[in-house]
Amino acid sequence: MKKSADWFLPGMGAAVALAWLFPDPGAKGGSLQPELVNKLGVSLIFFLHGLMLSFDALAAGTRRWRVHLLVQASTFALFPLLGLALLAAFRVRLGAELSTGLFFLCALPSTVSSSVALTAAARGNVAVAVFNATLSSLLGVVLTPLWLSLALGTAEHALPFGSVVLDLLLWLVLPLVLGQATRPLLGRWATSNHKRINVVDRLTILLLVYTSFCDSVKGGVWRSGFTALAVSAAVSALLLAVALGLTWFAGRAMALERADRIAALFCGSTKSLASGVPMARLIFGAHPSLAFILLPIMIYHPLQLVVGGWLAGRLERQNAA
Repeated sequence: MKKSADWFLPGMGAAVALAWLFPDPGAKGGSLQPELVNKLGVSLIFFLHGLMLSFDALAAGTRRWRVHLLVQASTFALFPLLGLALLAAFRVRLGAELSTGLFFLCALPSTVSSSVALTAAARGNVAVAVFNATLSSLLGVVLTPLWLSLALGTAEHALPFGSVVLDLLLWLVLPLVLGQATRPLLGRWATSNHKRINVVDRLTILLLVYTSFCDSVKGGVWRSGFTALAVSAAVSALLLAVALGLTWFAGRAMALERADRIAALFCGSTKSLASGVPMARLIFGAHPSLAFILLPIMIYHPLQLVVGGWLAGRLERQNAA
């Protein structure tokens, strides 16, 4: 995971730079045919997730219902409620696009690879992390657009909830199920080639990032980009700090075992860029301000890796002591 993260973060910067320099191929109607390529890319990402998902590892973490409750409540209750508070206080000042992006960040599911890797590095309960990260991804197919529909129903980006969920089921859940169904045939090959599969997964996400920014560059929506960047960074840092603090102390108050608290800490505070970019493409389509909507999660993602990596090292040293 570490090698992927090392080149993936600069890769996001490169994808944005390419969109600035060469926006035409990835914009609507461009030579890359983004309307089709984006949906195929989304399907490929979730097919690979299904192919790599070990059912045995998932089943091993099913019985710890209290930690599951804490993680999912943090992901789909605490974060969205914080997002609603932000909308109530700052929507007029932030503007419709950035407000939508910040709430979209709050409504996203947890990560899979990052939360599991950080839990393992900190000597937490990996089986619990695998279960919760996977459950979060599945719940997000319904709960993310539901929260968006409720929060933005009277705003500029009002969502047709039923058609959005149907689209997500078709392009996200179905490929995930197909990947899991083909695991008996391809699972051994996928395990031995997991590094190559991870590279394909990351490159596909970078392609989606590129096409997401192309329309906004052509539409000239980045004239106030520095303000959006600064606000997104400040709010992302605040959200991460609140989520980390509340999940850790809530786990202690619930008398969870330390290994379970570590899993809850990382699963309940991380947000998935791997799910967020495909979901945004399906939910918001080729909206010219899609880059603004994606900006908060693109900032939150590296921030959670840096802070999570430091915390994992600190917790691992405490466990060793």
